[in-house]
Amino acid sequence: MKRNELIKILEKQNYKLKRHGANHDIYENLQNNKIAPVPRHKEIPDSLCKLIFKQLKLIIE
Repeated sequence: MKRNELIKILEKQNYKLKRHGANHDIYENLQNNKIAPVPRHKEIPDSLCKLIFKQLKLIIE
């Protein structure tokens, strides 16, 4: 999955950019206090995307 697609999905779920880390950008949802680290690669493996969604308890159709 492309990084931009992952960020769009997170933003639809009310995640906002909190800060830029050394290797990741940190997105946070203030409603449920969950944090999502997003690596700075153009292409993110599907297995890593599934892991991020699972940790955040997001259901993606």
